[in-house]
Amino acid sequence: MIIVMQKDAAKSDLESVEKKIIELGYQPHIIYGETRNVIGAVGEERGKEKLQTLQSMSGVENVVPILKAYKLASREVQPQSSEVEIVPGLTIGGKEFVVAAGPCAVEDRDQICDTAVAVKQAGARLLRGGAYKPRTSPYSFQGMEEDGLKLLAEAREITGLPIVTEVVNPRDVELVARYADVMQVGARNTQNFALLKMLGQLDKPILLKRGMSTTIQEFLMSAEYILSEGNRRVILCERGIRTFETATRNTLDISAVPVLKQQTHLPVIIDPSHATGHASLIAPMSYAAAAAGADGLIVEVHPCPEKATSDGPQSLRPDDFQVMMDKLREFVKVADREMA
Repeated sequence: MIIVMQKDAAKSDLESVEKKIIELGYQPHIIYGETRNVIGAVGEERGKEKLQTLQSMSGVENVVPILKAYKLASREVQPQSSEVEIVPGLTIGGKEFVVAAGPCAVEDRDQICDTAVAVKQAGARLLRGGAYKPRTSPYSFQGMEEDGLKLLAEAREITGLPIVTEVVNPRDVELVARYADVMQVGARNTQNFALLKMLGQLDKPILLKRGMSTTIQEFLMSAEYILSEGNRRVILCERGIRTFETATRNTLDISAVPVLKQQTHLPVIIDPSHATGHASLIAPMSYAAAAAGADGLIVEVHPCPEKATSDGPQSLRPDDFQVMMDKLREFVKVADREMA
């Protein structure tokens, strides 16, 4: 249920309603608005009619059922778009179009530090890089783990770029959180609910990628797991879905951007690298992302793609990334946004 407070409702009224929601066995989630506040009461679907009794409480204007299965991610609860602060001065979901870039996997100090310097010069605002790599084959490179996290931290020290890196296993959440500015959930873990619940207990931005065979509703329900635990700093990432097409690694569902924008208040970015699997397709898909209304990109860049331990064919060289970023600014401007 959504409890809509009156414009002139006192703080004590809000606190009383919040206390009553807890007494009824539900979790209150307060959304502070410019003209009025609302409270989302989330919990067991059965017996939710008892929340209608809140209508008679002081300061309450209306009690409205939430129709969507995903309660806290829905625009029913929060009509205005969310802006997720990464670090002071850098926000995703506002007027600015934000680009994260870097290699698929951290391989050594020179590789990650040189790439960090290059992508920053080109205009990237975050450094991406995998220290833990969930691979289809158990014999493929699995990442440098904590040594990789330390190298990412060093690259951040050199460039000032915040780090976005993937956490694969619930047991590694605390360790990765010590190093990362943004915790990434990869496509293979989109419905790893134990992991999502743990991330929901952090006060740290979460970049949630869509699963290869995940519907939009399933994707938003995964976001709901994080939100329901208290973490509101969720960023959605469309990275392509699995179809019968073989010309690309996956099929970029560009229509998911406006659909998600209609359904949820959460920011949406695009990963054109995993979506296409081919470096030559990254730039046009990045321009399409800006035109479709995305809030940013996460792009793979590697100084020597032919020697990359993972995903070399879908990684841009730094010079090509610079060219793409220069042209991307034109598309972002036409879309009435600004490059961060």
